[in-house]
Amino acid sequence: MISSERIPNNVNLSDNKRLQRALEHWQPKYIQWWKDMGPSGFQDYHQVYVRTATSVDPEGWAHFEYVKLPEYRWGIFLAEPTADRRVGFGDLMGQPVWQEVPGEFRNPLRRLIVTQGDTEPASVEQQRQLGSRCPSLYDLRNLFQVNVEEGRHLWAMVYLLHSYFGRDGRDEAEELLERRSGNSDKPRILQAFNEPITNWLDFFMFTMFTDRDGKSQLLSLSESSLDPLSRTTRFMLTEEAHHMFVGETGVARIIERACQLMKESGYSEDVRKLGGIDLPTIQKHINQWFTLSLDLHGSEVSTNAASYFANGLKGRAKEETFEDHLVLDQIYRMTLMEEGKLDTREVPMRNAMNEVLRDWYVGDCAKGVERWNKLLEHYGVKDFQFRLPDRKFNRGIGMFAGFHFDPDGRPLSDEEWTRRKDEWLPSDKDEEYLQSIMATPVFEPGKFANYIAPPRRGINHLPIDFEYVRTEQ
Repeated sequence: MISSERIPNNVNLSDNKRLQRALEHWQPKYIQWWKDMGPSGFQDYHQVYVRTATSVDPEGWAHFEYVKLPEYRWGIFLAEPTADRRVGFGDLMGQPVWQEVPGEFRNPLRRLIVTQGDTEPASVEQQRQLGSRCPSLYDLRNLFQVNVEEGRHLWAMVYLLHSYFGRDGRDEAEELLERRSGNSDKPRILQAFNEPITNWLDFFMFTMFTDRDGKSQLLSLSESSLDPLSRTTRFMLTEEAHHMFVGETGVARIIERACQLMKESGYSEDVRKLGGIDLPTIQKHINQWFTLSLDLHGSEVSTNAASYFANGLKGRAKEETFEDHLVLDQIYRMTLMEEGKLDTREVPMRNAMNEVLRDWYVGDCAKGVERWNKLLEHYGVKDFQFRLPDRKFNRGIGMFAGFHFDPDGRPLSDEEWTRRKDEWLPSDKDEEYLQSIMATPVFEPGKFANYIAPPRRGINHLPIDFEYVRTEQ
């Protein structure tokens, strides 16, 4: 149920006065951060039709209404507890889950929570200038919905830090508001969250690929033996689903519009001459954001990942689907880079847990790309297919960082990479073109920029031409 308190919650916050005071002390700092670093130009008088979490009931967990963004009621919601829940994997399998943080796991659990928490405000900061280039009110509203829910996910992690990590947790919560995406002095922890997002194709790719990494990380944390962390991330997954929907359907609508323009011109015109986004440019952005998001899973061979699994801190996505939850004797065959050469070796499965999670992620991404290709098929485009690049391509973290490969995974020299990288990744000219077609925002209800098709349906059973964002001064 929703609380009438300053901080809506289902954790009986009013029963813990110390925690309540601490979070109420943090709250105005958060609001100031939001005003400073949230959506630029849309803080004061715009009213946005957003959903707000009010409970964890699957049948009615959200309420829709017009809200000024700084007045959104961010809150703390944990999924309902599972009766007699037990540790489901690792060396402690079968023991009761923890309601408090075991002392010996305090530091790694705090690190996991802080890293997850840092991604949430980072994405808001990355996307803060997009409103002035929006392709429609429908898309503007979706951007803001994603933003406020990333803010709520930050609240979820801050609740855990304040509740279970004492002074260290409070200090970490303060620092989550002090780092800034792309800041050279105090950047966000993970590199993908320091990348600029200046156009809507980037935004849709981010919510397709980077938020899908968020899904895989939340799935693995939802298996955690720390029950409050598991319950927190389980509810976050409910909201995260919309973010990926925004990304996948946003890219699909750009693809659909490109196909429409191609069909109208008899497949003879360059789509850019007609104001659309050409298919090769879309593929370049797939290459960029997919590989940035691959890096977020960490190194291919990791003793930290093995330790997290052994100690029950972080499981595999959908752990219940695996037969062996101890993983003491299993091996994982992977391609390794040793002395500048590729080699296939067997690695203890526990040390390959990052790669196991990456396997799930790649498979989930591939399903979305397959749906995009069906759009091409529907419009009769026969000479082009979207694809995910090889995992070795454009990597900045892990054993392939510092080496160059083409999208098929073939090794390249430094010189060849420099000469050809603009074939595979967005170039300055691509960015200039995208900025040019997005320079004028579309604020008229029911109207859409030329480069994107309308959605199939509106939000919450409303028509597409509903006024999803109101301007009232």
